[in-house]
Amino acid sequence: MKTPDTPDTPATVPAAPPTAAERREELIRTFIGPNADYYIAQFARIGERPGFRFTFNRAAALFGPLWFGMRGLWAWALPFMILETVAFIQVSRGLWGDLGAPFRARAETIGKILALRREQLQTAISNGDDNVSSFQRAVDSLEKAAASAMVDAQAAEDSAISILLLGIVLVLAVKLLQGGIANWALDQRFAAWRSDRTLPSGRDRNSTIAVAFFVPLIYFASIVQYTRPGTIQFLVKYPTSEIYRTDTASAIKEGFNILTSRGESFFNALRSGLLIILDSLETVFVATPWPVTTAIVVLLAGLSAGPRTGIFAGAAMTYLGVMGFWVKAMTTLALLGTAAGISVAVGVPLGIFCARKPRAFAFVRPILDLMQTMPAFVYLIPVIAFFGTGKPAAIVATIVYGSPPVVRLTVLGMRAVPHSVREAAISFGASWSYLLFKIDLPLAAPSIMAGINQTVMISLSMVVVASLIGAKGLGEDVLEALQFAAEGQGILAGLAILFCAMIIDRIVQGRRK
Repeated sequence: MKTPDTPDTPATVPAAPPTAAERREELIRTFIGPNADYYIAQFARIGERPGFRFTFNRAAALFGPLWFGMRGLWAWALPFMILETVAFIQVSRGLWGDLGAPFRARAETIGKILALRREQLQTAISNGDDNVSSFQRAVDSLEKAAASAMVDAQAAEDSAISILLLGIVLVLAVKLLQGGIANWALDQRFAAWRSDRTLPSGRDRNSTIAVAFFVPLIYFASIVQYTRPGTIQFLVKYPTSEIYRTDTASAIKEGFNILTSRGESFFNALRSGLLIILDSLETVFVATPWPVTTAIVVLLAGLSAGPRTGIFAGAAMTYLGVMGFWVKAMTTLALLGTAAGISVAVGVPLGIFCARKPRAFAFVRPILDLMQTMPAFVYLIPVIAFFGTGKPAAIVATIVYGSPPVVRLTVLGMRAVPHSVREAAISFGASWSYLLFKIDLPLAAPSIMAGINQTVMISLSMVVVASLIGAKGLGEDVLEALQFAAEGQGILAGLAILFCAMIIDRIVQGRRK
């Protein structure tokens, strides 16, 4: 019971929830860290209207790439670092650079040759030789070249002021650009961080350490090398020894010798198997009457991609026959069929397996990168070591070069199959085989067919390279045209390869569509 002297106790008022502006300010403080008030004001100004809003950040202008790197804005830090390096190099060259050094070195080299020619001239005069006039002309020419080099050296030294002014202008322009774009770039990074908190915040420790190490190192090494070349020999020549390369090359050669000697039976068996497949295809393509082959190709092209493509295929086959490339074209197609067939037969199942086993693809992916990026002439070396020269070696080289696309695109197609479709099929009791052949492969078919098409095209592009190691066919004519500068023969054989590629491409693409 309340007495008259007891005042009323006010009820506890719940705290008002933070407004959107307050929540944004708190996020900015978390993102930025120290000096957050400045960025709260700048971000508010930038957000007043869409698009770019100019504000100037003096810290970014002063520290440049260091500021951008500390904030994790590497897309801006690296270009600004390159621009600042160029600008500082110009300033350093104008202040301390020995601009006339290359021309003086050239004059010194000419002077040594000139001294030799003068001795020869004096000897010729003493002996009364007939070539005195030629020696005199050589001496006069060298004297003019030496004088010109010294004039160029003086002109280069006189240009130091203009180079210095250019460098200063570049430095100021880069600093102005850095200061003007810094806040806007950081605001964009803050927006990305709000939607994905796994991104580093506005001041990342790892980025700070990296930029604090690399930027001064790049500036110092570049300025020293371009201002006073050769001052620090460590910057001129990589610290290495010839023995590293020779010992490694010897070890690789020894490894190949061991593999070829111990695996001789395996490589011979593989060579025999490839020859059996190739000989069978060559018998089919070459021994089949040309009207039959032409009719089959025209029908395939017409049914796959339409009547126009069928007419084009017939015209292309006619070109092969009229120009005398029929047998060589059929040999090339047999080689291509063997290599591409093996690539597809191995690549599609491997791609399916890698799509369902990410760890397996993590292991296979570097191998595919190696196969796809290494120049063809490099991996011809181990192919020749294991299989010798001839058609089997050409098939293996073509398989190595042409297999990666079908594997990669099969993996891509299988991973693109919607999970909802697969889960629905599984919920209705679909077996593993039903899921693969009725769901995954039909939905991934466009990507898989694109991979097969790419493998076939890339394999056909190896025709000329394969002819270097004994493969016959159309590539042999192109190789001979290159060796003997036979332009006409080379163009005709190149067109034959082109027509074969276009026919196969239209058939495969038409079937995919």
